[in-house]
Amino acid sequence: MTNRKVAVLGAGSWGTTFAKILADGGSDVTIWARRPELAREISESKRNSDYLPGINLPRSMKASSKLAEVLDGAEQVYLSIPSQTLRENLIAVRGMIPADAVVVSLMKGVEKGSGYRMSEVIEQELALGEDRVAVASGPNLALEIAKQQPTAAVISSASLETATAVAMAATNPYFRSFVNTDVIGTEFGGVLKNLIAVAIGIVDGVGYGENTKASIITRGLSEMTDFAVAYGARAETLSGLAGLGDLIATCQSPLSRNNTAGRLLGQGYNFAEVVAQMNQTAEGLASVAPILELARAKGVDMPIVSQVAEVLAGTLNPRDIAPHLTTDPMPQGE
Repeated sequence: MTNRKVAVLGAGSWGTTFAKILADGGSDVTIWARRPELAREISESKRNSDYLPGINLPRSMKASSKLAEVLDGAEQVYLSIPSQTLRENLIAVRGMIPADAVVVSLMKGVEKGSGYRMSEVIEQELALGEDRVAVASGPNLALEIAKQQPTAAVISSASLETATAVAMAATNPYFRSFVNTDVIGTEFGGVLKNLIAVAIGIVDGVGYGENTKASIITRGLSEMTDFAVAYGARAETLSGLAGLGDLIATCQSPLSRNNTAGRLLGQGYNFAEVVAQMNQTAEGLASVAPILELARAKGVDMPIVSQVAEVLAGTLNPRDIAPHLTTDPMPQGE
């Protein structure tokens, strides 16, 4: 049997790491890098020193800056590009994606303005049925996985057959993929945990300790679940790898960009200064406004995300952030 041919678009830390997962799982992988010199480094030196310093990439992995070359004959196409530029990138590749390929989103964001999830943008721009689209999510900090530290993820698609085919490709000795058909819950889990991680970073930056963080993580999970369920997700998805699992990893890790962005805010830097200091995208910062709009549309109360928005806007002193204390007059349960 010939190896499964897959393409990964985006050679940042996550795109490169996922390409490594697929190559280590036995697929024939080509990755698209926008910059020819990066494509050359990946192909020839088997390194991506900008994004994954010190990591040796699989010998079988190839890279190119030519989209048509990367997409030619691909059975599965994985997308790892910043969520806010996804639509224009898809317009560029529309005619190049093989007719029966499955398209997989590795992105965790919602589109500004429209509030669309990434899988919805993919379906719209590539005119694909939902059974040819899948999403991957879970506690997946790129550098740890690149170092082959064992972890797991969820692959979700409206079609169980599609999810299973992708999960088989994205499984190897250190990475295990589970499947579900709750695309809404899986995607929103990945977006919402970034917002809670920014809040955790803020309280960290201010100097608050573990109790504060544990309270925000716990209340944050309930906020994430209320929101996702209002949009048609299954509650149990949010208590699985794509929700709680991802939330813990992102909130605890100094590797998390959203956590780092929050920490800088907590230390008193303003929004513009934080963006200037980060050399990689912190998706959470871009998602705050669209998520709050979507929450208002369904009447979902999100005190944590609202306070993060106020810190971002400069209208709330980071020291005063205490979203776990803002509850109804007499809170029931926890």
